[in-house]
Amino acid sequence: MMSETGSCQSRDRIEKIRLSTVGIDMEHLLATGEKSRRIYLDSTASTLQLGVVRDIIAQYTPYYANTHTTVHFNAKLSTREYEWAHKECLRFAHADPETYGCFFVGSGTTGGINRIARTLCIKRPERDIVITSIMEHHSNDLPHRKHFGKVVHIPVVGTEEGMGAVDLDALKRALAQYGNRVNYLAVTGVSNVTGIVNPIHDIAEMAHEYGALILVDAAQMAAHLPIRMSGHANPMRDIDLLAMSGHKIYAPSSPGVVITKKALFSDVEPDEVGGGMVDDVYTEDYLYTGNFPDREEAGTPNIVGAIALATSLYALQSIGMDKISDHETEIINYAIDRLKRIDDVVIYGHHDTEKYRRAGAISINIRDLHHSLTAAILNDYFNIAVRNACFCAHPYVREMISEDLGEQMEGLTNEELEALAELHRGMVRCSFGIYNTSEDIDILADALEEIVRNKHHYMSQYRKNHCGDYIHESFEFDSTTLFSTTDAVDNWLQH
Repeated sequence: MMSETGSCQSRDRIEKIRLSTVGIDMEHLLATGEKSRRIYLDSTASTLQLGVVRDIIAQYTPYYANTHTTVHFNAKLSTREYEWAHKECLRFAHADPETYGCFFVGSGTTGGINRIARTLCIKRPERDIVITSIMEHHSNDLPHRKHFGKVVHIPVVGTEEGMGAVDLDALKRALAQYGNRVNYLAVTGVSNVTGIVNPIHDIAEMAHEYGALILVDAAQMAAHLPIRMSGHANPMRDIDLLAMSGHKIYAPSSPGVVITKKALFSDVEPDEVGGGMVDDVYTEDYLYTGNFPDREEAGTPNIVGAIALATSLYALQSIGMDKISDHETEIINYAIDRLKRIDDVVIYGHHDTEKYRRAGAISINIRDLHHSLTAAILNDYFNIAVRNACFCAHPYVREMISEDLGEQMEGLTNEELEALAELHRGMVRCSFGIYNTSEDIDILADALEEIVRNKHHYMSQYRKNHCGDYIHESFEFDSTTLFSTTDAVDNWLQH
């Protein structure tokens, strides 16, 4: 049990992180003519940058040099820090460095999962099926469809209270049906739509019984929950592969990360070739290196981004991911409690966080109000930054919306059904980070209550353009008055 002193220290460090977050005090002029502090509730898309990341990278940058040589001073320093970044990723995920390795990829979790799919298709060709779930982001669905003969989508648990986590009974039936044809199970650790947490270690144990692997999409998990890939009393509960994105872990412009059992990438030619991944090159042939991660990181790496990501991971670990999780769980529970009391606000997914834990996100709609219009009003009138639409998880979002509409669809004409479908073709996602507080939730809830009370007034202030976006009739945001790269460069050159 943590001492009171240790608990206070964690709270103090979280508060220090919050206050130093880049842009936390950003203000904008609103449609009302007033200015207010931005409430950033779009962390599931990309998190803000931690102040510690900004400051440490500023300290490192004068020493920057390319890696792959240790002849001169700065190259030695950069090589050491880049190697440390790999080690820190393994430490963060509790992945035994004797068994696991990690490498960086250029396009976040998407790039990592594509690389995994291509490699395991070649590595285990006799296993031509991948099992995933209906709740996955497209990045943890489409790569498997592209490279494998069949992808099986497991449903989530459906109850009267809403949808929950992956249906383990359905998963058990699929594994029994396809058996040794299953290459791997690909499952999100945390839904990017509802924030519902999946029991990844239970899923791992089920997969391993059939010789299948487990790949965890940790894009939404890494910033919010502790991760333990190895070291379980029962090794069947270990995670084989994991992918995550630096831009979702408080380090924008950082690369994606793949953490994998090294044996899974051995005896297969690296997917990407170029400088740094070979031992020798001849006129007619080349020999790729067996060294990990060099073999998987062709070309000049994103050194600064990797160090930025590792800085964030180290800072989070220093606070304690369990403490961060506890802090954010309080925020999530408080948000659900406040939002479910508001008439006409629909919260998607099971509301009982004791039964189905959530992390990072809640998706909602206001009845009879288009999700795009709700998001626009929250931004223009209340300076609350949220995201709307289907969040690259179209099947999952459509299924939840259809379930919610249920009785409303009975007895409607085709034209009315089409209008209802158009109105509810997406959601509004409110997502949180380490820098959010209960005050942010109160501001969100108060804003939603105000919108519900004066729905028709707000609707009258907007028109819909040809792209389907809602545009305010009299208020316009001009981003160039705040920042323009060309103007900033010109100003710098002139002074």
